[in-house]
Amino acid sequence: MPDYDGIITLSTPVSDLDASLAWFADKLGLDERFKAPEAGWAEVGTPTEGVSIGLNQHGEGSGGGTTPVLGVQDIDAARAELEAKGVQFEGETEEIPGMVKLATFLDPDGNRYMFAQSLAGG
Repeated sequence: MPDYDGIITLSTPVSDLDASLAWFADKLGLDERFKAPEAGWAEVGTPTEGVSIGLNQHGEGSGGGTTPVLGVQDIDAARAELEAKGVQFEGETEEIPGMVKLATFLDPDGNRYMFAQSLAGG
């Protein structure tokens, strides 16, 4: 098994680094951690230590195959907050009874992200 260092970066293709950084800050409250415009790369932090989202301006396509899932305490409140900011969601919030509620939303490049609220009692 590889000797992992505890860092995970989820790379996603974007068309404009500055616009994407502004979207993540304004809509999700995620701050820029690193930016190298000459390389077409930037990263925003997430609420999870060691996990960031990499914005790759030189990446191919949009609406990539990986969907980063952000855990939230109250999915209805989180969704309402983003919808008030003009963020587009795909369909209704889904619920798997007793397990989880899920809501998928899109960044300006059509990449999918998801909120998840655990319904499992703990």
